[in-house]
Amino acid sequence: MRIWGALPLAAALAACSATAVPPSEGPAPTPSAGDTAQPKSAKPESAMAAGVTRGPSLAGPDIDTDMAKRALAAFRTSCPALVKRTDASGLTTGADWRDVCESAKTTHDDGAREFFIANFAAVRIGDGRAFATGYFEPEIAASRKQGGEYQTPIYSRPNDLIDVDLGQFSDSLAGKRVRGRIDGTDLIPYYDRTAIEQGALSGRGLELAWAADPVEVFFLQVQGSGRLRLRDGSVMRIGYAGQNGRAYTGIGKLMLDRGLIGKDQASMQGIVDWLHAHPAEGREVMRENKSFVFFHRLDGPGPIGALGLSVAARASVAADPAFVPLGAPVFLSMDRSEASGLWVAQDTGGAIKGSNRFDTFWGAGDDARRIAGGMAAHGTAFILLPKDAAKRVIADGTP
Repeated sequence: MRIWGALPLAAALAACSATAVPPSEGPAPTPSAGDTAQPKSAKPESAMAAGVTRGPSLAGPDIDTDMAKRALAAFRTSCPALVKRTDASGLTTGADWRDVCESAKTTHDDGAREFFIANFAAVRIGDGRAFATGYFEPEIAASRKQGGEYQTPIYSRPNDLIDVDLGQFSDSLAGKRVRGRIDGTDLIPYYDRTAIEQGALSGRGLELAWAADPVEVFFLQVQGSGRLRLRDGSVMRIGYAGQNGRAYTGIGKLMLDRGLIGKDQASMQGIVDWLHAHPAEGREVMRENKSFVFFHRLDGPGPIGALGLSVAARASVAADPAFVPLGAPVFLSMDRSEASGLWVAQDTGGAIKGSNRFDTFWGAGDDARRIAGGMAAHGTAFILLPKDAAKRVIADGTP
C-alpha cells in the first residue's frame, strides 16, 4: 500500500506516485525525468547485487535534532513490522532489529540524534548516487451526493476487478501480477479510464463521493490518497484501494512533447493550469493515461504506507524494498536542503525503483503541495543498519 510518487518538476514530465500502494502493485508511477540515479546499463535486482560498502560515521553528518525526533517516532512505528517482516533487500533479518527496536522504546525524544549514532552504521548501496522526488496528501472539494458542480465520481474498488498472481502458474512469472475482469470464461483487461469516465461503473453504488474538479481527481489518483473537504465542512480521508491494471502514461512528458506546454510550464501547477484552461482537450489528454485508481475510506492519523502503517510528514520516505529494508532509517545528503537528513523508509511506489531512488512525504496543505510539487533532488544516500548487520553484509564479499 503506497502513496504514489508525487509530482515534482522532473516527475511531472514523465511517468507520475507515493501512495499508499502495495509494492507489488505500484500505482501510477511517479512522473520522473530520471527514474533512477544508476546507469541504465546496470540494473542489479537487489542491494547485495548492487554492492554494499561502508558509509561515513554518523557522528560526522549534521543530523538535525528536530528531524532526528521525527525519524525516531517513525522508526518506532516501523519496529513491529521490522522484526517480523522478511527483508527483500537481503541486508537484514528480523532478529537484527530487535535490540535497536527495544532501545527505541526507552529513548527519550531529546536523545534521538544520539540514538541513531549509537545504534546504527551507514552503508552505501552501489555508488550511492541518489535521486529524490516528493509526494503529499492533496485536499479537494467534494460532496457525498451528486449535484451542481459535484459531478466527478470518486470510486471504491469494484468487486469484479480480479487480481491474478502469475507466479502461481509458473515459477518464471514469480512476482508478476495482472488485473482484469471475467467475460464468460475469459479474463480480459479491466475498463480503462475512458470507459470508466463514460459510465462503465455507473449505477453500481461505488461512489464514495463526488468531486467538483475532474483535474484534481486525476491528480488525487496520481498521489494515491488524499482528503475530501465535504460541503458540510467535514473531511473524509481516502486511500488507495486498487488500480485497474492498465499501464500508466505520464501526461506531463506527453504534453511537453506535443508542444502543449513549454519547459517553463512543466511543473505540476503548470500542467494543472493548462488542463483547467483547456477542459475539452485536457480531458482527452488525461484519458491517454489509461490507469485508473480506486479508493477506500481511511481512519487514523495519516495515509497508510507499504508496511500497513501510517506514514509521517517530513519523516517517511518511499523506497524500493529490493534495495532498502522497509522500516529502516535512511540518511540523504542532497542538493536540496529540504530533502537532506534522516528519513525512514515506510512506503513504496510504482516509479520508485532501483537503488538510491526515493520519494519524500510532506503531508498535507499548501506548503506540502509546494515542496513536493517542486522536489527533484540529487545527492548521496546511505542506509542505516544495526551495527552487527552492517558488519555482516560488508563482510559478505562486497567490494
